[in-house]
Amino acid sequence: MAAKQQEITYEEIVRRVRAKDFCPVYYLMGEEPYYIDKISDYIVDTVLTPEERDFNLTILYGQGTSMNTVIDAARRFPVMATHQVVLVKEAQHIDDKDRLAEYLQKPQTSTILIFCHKNGSLDRRKKIAEEIKNKGILYESRRLYDTQLPVFVSAYLKRQGFQIEPQAALILSNYVGSDLCRLAGELDKLTVAVSGGRNLITAEDVETRVGVSKEFNNFELLNALVEKDVYKANLIVKYYNSNPKSFSLQVTLSVLFNFYSNLMQAYYAPQKTEESIAQWLEQPKWQVSRNILPAMKKYTGVKVMKIISEIRNADIRSKGIESTGNTSAGQLLQDLVFFILH
Repeated sequence: MAAKQQEITYEEIVRRVRAKDFCPVYYLMGEEPYYIDKISDYIVDTVLTPEERDFNLTILYGQGTSMNTVIDAARRFPVMATHQVVLVKEAQHIDDKDRLAEYLQKPQTSTILIFCHKNGSLDRRKKIAEEIKNKGILYESRRLYDTQLPVFVSAYLKRQGFQIEPQAALILSNYVGSDLCRLAGELDKLTVAVSGGRNLITAEDVETRVGVSKEFNNFELLNALVEKDVYKANLIVKYYNSNPKSFSLQVTLSVLFNFYSNLMQAYYAPQKTEESIAQWLEQPKWQVSRNILPAMKKYTGVKVMKIISEIRNADIRSKGIESTGNTSAGQLLQDLVFFILH
């Protein structure tokens, strides 16, 4: 049986499954559904051939299913196969999860039991959580921070034999946001579009295939604000106002809030060098060199604090709270950009 690990990663689970190092139970939980689905699908595809699934793949749904039903299915023997898989979707709806401890005392060695618990997590303080870790895998799929998305993009493409320009990764990440399922779908489209000998995805590819303007996007808006380029910033805001379908105020506010929050933290770095700030913020050095260091020369710490407060105010007003009128998303962004630049 696989050795216990305090915080096991997606990559480690995949590596073990690929090596046929199966566990009797996998409890996959968390706020990010992408990795939960990827792991459960990979286990099923690895353990069972398509021909074996008719008799050896049991799919249950937590809504209206008791743990007794799950255990009864898990105790069955496979039919003309070495293993059977019992896949429990929407496991968050099962009330009597503690009953699983009884099964884990002596699990069926030919059964691989998978729980998919989305939009929440099992209480790790409960005894059943410890029982699952002792006998199998307890994995929590956490949502990625916006700053982690370009790394996800690059790693996803690398596994498929592609590379992507850093700027293209940022543009795509800012455009799609933290929905990893949608982000993976857009990346799959790009790999099909650029196949045929070329393995480098550029900003032009993102603009052509995904529909993100390489000139008018959150990444370029941020660059304009960093450089205090009033003309370029206002040009992008005007483009957003003229093309509201290509613009999400909430996404833009999130990008700006994350940047200026990081900029605020950079002032407290032990040393103001590129390497020191990169380690302090846990960001790539090229991002620090491109945005953080130039912004530190343009903005004071006091101004950054006021900008963060103003971004929060814009977010509140965009949701109809403390709003004095029917202010459009474009007008809110225009007011915010004016405040940042002046």
